[in-house]
Amino acid sequence: MTTPDPIEPDTKDWTWVLARACPECGFDATSIQYTDVAARIRDDAADWVHRLASPGVQTRPRPDVWSTLEYGCHVRDVHRIFAHRVGLMLTEEDPQFPNWDQDETAIADDYASQDPAVVATELFDAANVVANTYANVPTDSWTRRGLRSNGSEFTIATISLYHLHDVVHHSYDVSPRG
Repeated sequence: MTTPDPIEPDTKDWTWVLARACPECGFDATSIQYTDVAARIRDDAADWVHRLASPGVQTRPRPDVWSTLEYGCHVRDVHRIFAHRVGLMLTEEDPQFPNWDQDETAIADDYASQDPAVVATELFDAANVVANTYANVPTDSWTRRGLRSNGSEFTIATISLYHLHDVVHHSYDVSPRG
């Protein structure tokens, strides 16, 4: 398999999606209860299983846009990262999250050559782990804080919504549009 063209790194700070609707995917964090995130993540994971079983998932729609498989690998890793971050928030006082370079990970883990069936299973499992984490957050712990390496502060409630936007946005990215 040939090495895909590099993707331009996403350097945007997406934390604004907590305050206003995303003009691309339509996600509006202000209209969602953080207690509903676990169910929404589980539903989305089931959709990814079907997406990753479709023909052509390894083909990029354009050289500078990830394939459905590459997005699936990213979403799987997003679930893993957020499970780790929420775990830190539940067990430590004001943890600072280790930096994660999603673009570097895509290259290092060679997203484009991974097996779609394996990715589907791993994504589904990772989604259920993080969904169970959110579903079991004690009522008095939703306000526990954590900090990204750039200084952005989250509570478990806000990080759950931020996480959900990432998932919804990538589902939008791979959805056919007329």
